[in-house]
Amino acid sequence: MAKNPNNANFTIGIVGTGTMGRGIAQIMAAGCMNVLMFDPKKGVAEGGRAFAEKMLLRAAEKGTINEAQAKAAVGRLSVVEALHELSKSDVVIEAAFEDLDIKRNLFESLEKIVSNECVLATNTSSLSVTAIAAVLKNPSRFAGFHFFNPVPLMKIVEVINGVQTSSHAIEILSAVAKRSGHEPVRAKDTPGFLVNHAGRGLNTEGIRIVSEGITDFSGVDDLLREGGPEFRLGPFELMDITGLDVSQPVMESIYRQFYEEPRFRPGPLMRQRIAAGLFGRKSGQGFYLYDKNKKVVEPPGGVPKTLPKSVWVSNSEPDERKVLVAALTGIVEIDDRPQPSTKSLCLFTPLGVDVTGAAIAEGIEAERSFATDTMFGLGGRRVLMCSPLSDPELRDQVHGLLAANNHSVTVIHDSPGFVNQRVVATIVNIACDIAQQRIASPEDIDKAVRLGLGYPQGPLAIGDSLKSSRILKVLERMQTFYGDPRYRPSPWLKRRAMLGASLLTQEN
Repeated sequence: MAKNPNNANFTIGIVGTGTMGRGIAQIMAAGCMNVLMFDPKKGVAEGGRAFAEKMLLRAAEKGTINEAQAKAAVGRLSVVEALHELSKSDVVIEAAFEDLDIKRNLFESLEKIVSNECVLATNTSSLSVTAIAAVLKNPSRFAGFHFFNPVPLMKIVEVINGVQTSSHAIEILSAVAKRSGHEPVRAKDTPGFLVNHAGRGLNTEGIRIVSEGITDFSGVDDLLREGGPEFRLGPFELMDITGLDVSQPVMESIYRQFYEEPRFRPGPLMRQRIAAGLFGRKSGQGFYLYDKNKKVVEPPGGVPKTLPKSVWVSNSEPDERKVLVAALTGIVEIDDRPQPSTKSLCLFTPLGVDVTGAAIAEGIEAERSFATDTMFGLGGRRVLMCSPLSDPELRDQVHGLLAANNHSVTVIHDSPGFVNQRVVATIVNIACDIAQQRIASPEDIDKAVRLGLGYPQGPLAIGDSLKSSRILKVLERMQTFYGDPRYRPSPWLKRRAMLGASLLTQEN
């Protein structure tokens, strides 16, 4: 039986002391664990230790920890010259190059060195934990232990259960994570693990929207940041920061590893920009231009001044209609007749339906039909969606109306689900399917996304706040329109929407 991680002399061995390894060493030492650092490249372990020491002492200067704690943590950092010097480790964490053969060979060697009670862990972000463990005589003590960069700031670690990983190994690593000040989330060994798996919806659906000509990069980003969902960054801003040459291979790898699951299907947009050398902020241009590492922001366009004399608001979605009527009351005359007068502009508040479909369903001319998204309220940036036949002069009048009281407005082409409905429904649906496949618990899914991706809420909590029945309606209507299994609702979502249960409801 492995030693209790809370013991005073608990020892962590770390193999590979580059960016990730030295960050892991730092938090383990700060968590009052002894750390043995090894790297096969001469001088790298010493450099890693020196960096970890510098960061611990800097934390004391900032007041994050006191000076005595910092010096004690530094004293727990040691460099070893050979792999066999890790023999006394209670846990060994590998943070080496992402190559299956390298990792397998390393763990085969470690298995002969450490005690039978030692837990072996890999910090891999892209390789199968089960595949690495397959060469071991005792794969039950092997697991994934995936940290995020920068390790000291990203307070989350994925504890990955391979096919043969024991519950004991998972418990030991979870306890080590907590002692180091990090939140462990547990997941089965699947492509992308938990955070990268759950994060597929934001980028891939954003790319799909732009590729379809609905709006441009900033149109998607602005709406997701300011139009209700309140993401810290839109998908194109995020990919520019990460680097397109980093994001694209991950997208394609997860898509292939899931046997071309339509929900994860990327588009050609990224490859084209990579081919042009537009990698993002680091190259000075990606989806946006950068000047001295700062995004160049285009000045906003002017707002039309002419407002319509009266508007009629469809009652096809009564709850959504109330939101829009409340926002427009006192600004414009509301035509309350069952059918609009010939003088009224016609506004729709659809869920998962485009302007064309909404207008045809009520027998109203497409030329005077427009839509806005009320699913997230109308307090921030608003969206104006036009049909292919919408009159430009009338469009400008609706633009001016939605912009009243200093609201920003993004004008888009026809799209079932606008922008925000599409992206958020996709994110929620993927999280529901992760829960349905029992890859992770609903609580850990939401925790992983909040801490690992910085979303304002976990995806299942987002689904609950918007009502799962509305998310389901958006997905079903999008699937009907496109005929694409990309939008097929997860059974987890469908059942909970029908039962009126929270998406966070765990099954016994």
